[in-house]
Amino acid sequence: MHIVHVITSLYPGGAQSALCRLCTGDTRHRHTVIAMLGGGTLEETLRDHGVEVLSLSCSRLGGLLAGTVTLFRHLRRLRPDLVQTWMYHPDLVGGLCARLAGIRHVCWGIRHTALEAGQSSRSSILAARVCAHLSGWVPDRIVCCAHEAAEVHASLGYRADKLVVIANGYDLADFRPREDAAAQRTALLGADAGRPVLGMVGRFNAQKDHRNLLQALAEVQACGHDFLCLLVGARLDADNDELRGWIDERGLASRVRLLGLRSDIPQLMNALDLHVLSSAFGEGFPNVIAEAMACGTPCVGTAVGDTARIIDETGWVVPPRESTALAAAIQAALHEREMQPARWAERRQACTRRIADHFTLERMVAAFDDVWSECIGDTPERTGRPWRKGRIGNNNRIPKERRS
Repeated sequence: MHIVHVITSLYPGGAQSALCRLCTGDTRHRHTVIAMLGGGTLEETLRDHGVEVLSLSCSRLGGLLAGTVTLFRHLRRLRPDLVQTWMYHPDLVGGLCARLAGIRHVCWGIRHTALEAGQSSRSSILAARVCAHLSGWVPDRIVCCAHEAAEVHASLGYRADKLVVIANGYDLADFRPREDAAAQRTALLGADAGRPVLGMVGRFNAQKDHRNLLQALAEVQACGHDFLCLLVGARLDADNDELRGWIDERGLASRVRLLGLRSDIPQLMNALDLHVLSSAFGEGFPNVIAEAMACGTPCVGTAVGDTARIIDETGWVVPPRESTALAAAIQAALHEREMQPARWAERRQACTRRIADHFTLERMVAAFDDVWSECIGDTPERTGRPWRKGRIGNNNRIPKERRS
């Protein structure tokens, strides 16, 4: 099959990374990626694997209108077997363009859970509401990256019988415990390599709630624990005056390092003793949790999206926006690492097994293939027909009791 993907951009992000892994890991189908905004470091990765990448150069209203016309023309020219869209705006624009271009099979992609007024953009909230109304007509399937995302969107009015969950998958050749982890850690941290090292990978954004993380770290420091925390991601650098102010206010300047954007995430995950994700809302299936665990690094996460499903019994899950609970979980991890090394070693191994057993790239590719094959095999009268019995690949339907 020829699959055309429509996505907002190819700058690093959860959806973008999943799309890139899917296209480069799937050798069965031909893939073309159309980005609404041009640029992004993942363009080169996709092209290196033989994936055609096109850009609509959408910006502002005029650019969006012109980009929509260009997208329609691309789809009429390419005539793919199926269009897979990723996130709200591509779902809406890409889905409508595909239908108008005469393409029979469309799958939407949902990558978020809750949309919060004042935090999520107005255009995203509006696009999601419109998509809910169109979900009975435009898509054959609606692929969600997380169970919570599927349940939330069913409650928003999305057609529940079309919702299917495909968890993210990871290339364990990249994300794995490394034999040279100690040497890499020393090279990165120097004299600080002997301290307990925490870290959080995630851009500076209200969703990630770095302020809550820093408050929790201040409480951990007040209890007498030594640690070093590495913050990695966009805008997590010395140029961020707001972030530096939060750090200084809490007396954490000697305990927090701002590393900014990095391309060596597998090595960084191996250098950490504990990965912390303090997200307040909106997460679907947070990649960084699974990536850390695949490297044998235990995690503390907030109960947002499918974080608890990923961590399961291998780490700690606490309520969002509660710094004291977050601090307590971090202290519990530090105490176990120091006082119960055998148990800590078992926990690290359990993290690696958890990802290998449930969240591999091969499982994700197979699950998408099952959904696409199911769509292509459908009759023209598919719309409105319920799923056939059972599960498709690694996918889960929404239970009937949640379809209200």
